[in-house]
Amino acid sequence: MYTVAAMLYPDALATSVTLPMEILHAASQMASVRKKGLPQVRFLLASTDRKAVSLATGIVLKPDITIDNLPDIDLFILPAIWRNPASTIQHSRPWLPLLNATAATGSLICSVGTASTLLAEAGLLDERPATTHWNYFDRFAQRYPGVNLKTRHLMTQSDNIYCVGSVNSIADLMVHIVEGWFGSKISRSVESQFSPEIRQPFWSASYQNLPDSSHHDELILEAQQWLQEHLGTSVRMQVLADALQISVRSLNRRFKQATGFTPNDYLQSLRVNMAKDLLRHSNLPVSDIAWQLGLQDVSYFSQLFKRVCGVTPLRYREAVRGKLFAVDDTSGNLRMPHEYG
Repeated sequence: MYTVAAMLYPDALATSVTLPMEILHAASQMASVRKKGLPQVRFLLASTDRKAVSLATGIVLKPDITIDNLPDIDLFILPAIWRNPASTIQHSRPWLPLLNATAATGSLICSVGTASTLLAEAGLLDERPATTHWNYFDRFAQRYPGVNLKTRHLMTQSDNIYCVGSVNSIADLMVHIVEGWFGSKISRSVESQFSPEIRQPFWSASYQNLPDSSHHDELILEAQQWLQEHLGTSVRMQVLADALQISVRSLNRRFKQATGFTPNDYLQSLRVNMAKDLLRHSNLPVSDIAWQLGLQDVSYFSQLFKRVCGVTPLRYREAVRGKLFAVDDTSGNLRMPHEYG
């Protein structure tokens, strides 16, 4: 069973709590069919004490547990904050260190909208990619200059830290997490139940730990986005070059100049990054993970993964879950194959 908790504070927007709760509840019900009807997701509401929390909209939510008594959790949600987050930041300072402890266990942490300021205050976004509500971009950048703010992305991921810019985007992320936990069949069913209009595929809408995208070659930025959007397919560089109306030779040259990597190396980094996330946070078989990466040859995928990470996919899954070694994904850039020796 997966355990999910959402933090309650007076300025939280209820939708960013109830929408994930309902999506995960639906996924739990579907997944329970093969588990003798047993629930597969437990959703907890947490606060600093057990008193009911009255939100700015007048909705009253009763917490299940205090934040310092949280059990081991798989996902911790920081709901969107209504208007200026300054008051919530001030009142949250006593429990912000618990965010660091939670992140250190490998649990997923997701902030919605300006709740990313709580992650920033805790130091969890230092030199990491992050996003926030569009209306707070300038103030966020001024207050947290050490954060790599991504204003062009609705979602960001850095290892186990996720930021989404709006309540709508939390639905997209939940569908992505459901896919990792229970597979694509259940995620598609959940998506159709909650209306497909809510979802833009995670891999096309998000910024993950990838090689540098801070260059100014708009054509290559378009190429990088195209590769993310077609990650689950068998990618041919000729097709990408045709879409950009340039030759493969020009694509390779400009891509290398802009990013320091060839398009194929960049594609492989996307695949390995996604594979690590799925191995860490899902129980999907290696063959299913390879398929989601657009690779039909499981043996090739395993060789690629071992070449980059130094271990097989299954060994990586055992190690990160057993905390036998630390995974260095905090720099904001995925190390490429030649960096592993």
